[in-house]
Amino acid sequence: MECGECKGKHPCSRKFCPFNFNFKVVDSEDFSGSAPPQIFVGSKLKYPNVNVGIISPPEFSDQAWVYNDQIYWADNSYSIRDILNLRSHLINSKFTTQVKRTDRFLNTAQEVGLSNKPVDLEFSLKKKPSLKLDKDKVVSPLNLGVPLKKVRVIENVKISRYVDKVVGDTDWKSIEGLDYLYKKGFDENFLSQMLSIGKLGLKKNRRLVPTRWSITATDDSLGKNLIENVKKSKIIEDYSLFCGNFLGNYYFIMFFPEVWEYELFENYLVNSVWNTTNEVKTCTDYEDYYGRKKYVSETAGGYYATRIALLEFLNKFKRQAGCLVLRFETPEYYASLGVWVVRSAARKTLGNDVIKFDSKEEMLNYVRYNVLRKFKFDVQHIFKKSIYLNKLKTQTKLGDFI
Repeated sequence: MECGECKGKHPCSRKFCPFNFNFKVVDSEDFSGSAPPQIFVGSKLKYPNVNVGIISPPEFSDQAWVYNDQIYWADNSYSIRDILNLRSHLINSKFTTQVKRTDRFLNTAQEVGLSNKPVDLEFSLKKKPSLKLDKDKVVSPLNLGVPLKKVRVIENVKISRYVDKVVGDTDWKSIEGLDYLYKKGFDENFLSQMLSIGKLGLKKNRRLVPTRWSITATDDSLGKNLIENVKKSKIIEDYSLFCGNFLGNYYFIMFFPEVWEYELFENYLVNSVWNTTNEVKTCTDYEDYYGRKKYVSETAGGYYATRIALLEFLNKFKRQAGCLVLRFETPEYYASLGVWVVRSAARKTLGNDVIKFDSKEEMLNYVRYNVLRKFKFDVQHIFKKSIYLNKLKTQTKLGDFI
């Protein structure tokens, strides 16, 4: 099968192209549809200029929320093909603005982005929609944007009173607004969108934020609030391991009976979507009890997405632990769908049965054996490189003096 990705050359060695689907054809510059709701703020223009896209299928539907509900996809075991087909039906009607400017298009986009249900809209574009998915490691796949000429909301937009409260209170810092809405049950996808469209924070600080930045910032901010609760909790009693997989992303999550620390190793196997070499690629980042002063340098958004899953789990059981996480991205994950996959994979893994051990050595040996058996990859060199494991070997505790 041929598509615009490789013209049938198949350098990925697959027998089919994951980006070749039956696109929803729109043979006109004018169409009507229900926005999921989703607003995308791009990062490719020279800041402070940004492209803003109102994302919508070319049809009215009360079920349009499914096109952007990542938690629903994970809970209902959507396949990669299912998700790509969904995303290929969306049209990205975009316009250019500046991060602190207000205009008619932006007001409409913000209204749609705050809605708690799909919004019916009429669109007029400057040309016919493009039918090609743009791949990204952080953001869910989208069709390439088409310049917007005109847009009109054709129904009343419904906004939650909790959201309305946060938007209207311009004396709240963004981290306070995020925490408030998170505790009210709003998921990180909606919260990152609120931050992205400039509807959170102090009035003087409100501005548009590229979607890929807002996703990581939201995971980081929510995580920092959860860490404070974790540090007040009792330390777990056992060495605990959770194993799991979602869409070809395999996790080994190890909890140690220690104070909060966290280290992540991401391993990209040969022929996985982000590794075209002939050897396994590994990247890692770490934080101690006192946290990090800078954003991570190697594992990027995956670090914060995995961390929030760990912290939610520990908070649920009011426990504290040191965490060492191994993630393996395999060729099963043949098309990048965004960092939400990492978050969902970690959450699903922590929903599996726990395996408990009497010692650190037993747990590490178990992980090493199972990784070697499944992936033909020896993690012993990772354990030797681990900042956290080396710290456990040399760290002196009060109990050592008793």
